[in-house]
Amino acid sequence: MSANLVLALRSAWSRRFVLALTVASIALAAFLLLSLERLRADMRASFGAAVSGTDLVVGARGGSVPLMLYAVFRIGAPTNNVGMASLRAIEALPQVAWLVPIALGDSHRGFPVVGTGDGYFEHFRHGDRQPLALATGRVFGAMPGGLYEAVVGAEVASKLGYREGQRIVLSHGDGALPGNDHAQQPFTVVGALARTGTPVDRSVHIRLEAMEALHAGSAFGLPASMALPVDAASLQPRSATAALVGLKQRAAVFSVQRFVNNYRAEPLLAVLPGVALDELWELVGGAERALAVASALVALVSLAGMVAVIAAGLDARRRELAILRAVGAAPRDVLALLLAEGLAVTAVGVVLGLVAHLVALAALGPWLQGRYGVTLGLAEAGATPLAIVASMLAAGLLASLVPAWRAYRLSLADGLAPAI
Repeated sequence: MSANLVLALRSAWSRRFVLALTVASIALAAFLLLSLERLRADMRASFGAAVSGTDLVVGARGGSVPLMLYAVFRIGAPTNNVGMASLRAIEALPQVAWLVPIALGDSHRGFPVVGTGDGYFEHFRHGDRQPLALATGRVFGAMPGGLYEAVVGAEVASKLGYREGQRIVLSHGDGALPGNDHAQQPFTVVGALARTGTPVDRSVHIRLEAMEALHAGSAFGLPASMALPVDAASLQPRSATAALVGLKQRAAVFSVQRFVNNYRAEPLLAVLPGVALDELWELVGGAERALAVASALVALVSLAGMVAVIAAGLDARRRELAILRAVGAAPRDVLALLLAEGLAVTAVGVVLGLVAHLVALAALGPWLQGRYGVTLGLAEAGATPLAIVASMLAAGLLASLVPAWRAYRLSLADGLAPAI
């Protein structure tokens, strides 16, 4: 058997160009399978990490999915606002560590405007509990001087070319109707956030008091373009769209959620972000299913190509195999040699594909995180990549079995017969 193995190795070396192409195709298939699976898994994880480190999201009573859509993704509109007195009552609970109110409803050239406070920049987390960071400038200043200051997201700054000191005008609602601009109350851009790959990038952040000042005349039926004079030092927001809540201990989440849902002063709803985002993903998770289908197609094409290459190589090696039989190799030895060759070629290709996959993760991970908010876990291998590697090795063995069984059935006379 050792002599036959030496012959097989020399035979493989004489066909090194063809085998190298086969190894390259297997490596590419392994790379695509591993990368698509990692991208699919991390897309879902990153979707769920649009807001992290927040234990509860509180808003007006309604559905959990609509609440997450407008509170986190700035899509849609709330059924009602939440009174600040109610939010202060929740914040006063001994289990609550912090509460960040957010107010929505205005826009700037198609980008949502978010009214909030200093705690937003301190407590908001995204991705793997990463804090917000400034690319340039600073956050808005203390009251009353910082009333008409704005901090823009990375996409807003990039697409509109905003820099520190630039003055901008916000619009009431989506800004589609004429006369809905708050032209009498322009804001000054004081900072731009670093890219997060989340809805934060597409948001313009202002003070909650500034949102109140913008709509001071709405109670009197005045259009948005007409502003009432306000005393910035005495502004007190009356309501907010929603609030992000962080707890001192995660174990208290259900008791606080029950307190909010049973709150008597006004109908409120508190949802766990992870649970609500899972529900939302079921509605918009078509990309995950598409990537899963693409992974399956890559596996099928890879397996078919492997069988074709080995089968084609067998036709060119029939005389070689017949000589092995003639010098004493048993049919089972030919079978074992072809199986070992196919397994070895597959193993080398899979290892190369795995190495390329890890290199791509290390090289492209920071770019994908910054551009699209997809955090690729280099160290979080899990069971799925190992299952893919094992499946590809098994597929290579099965692909080798087809031509190996055919070679096993070839007779010595068939292998030595001259071609006509």
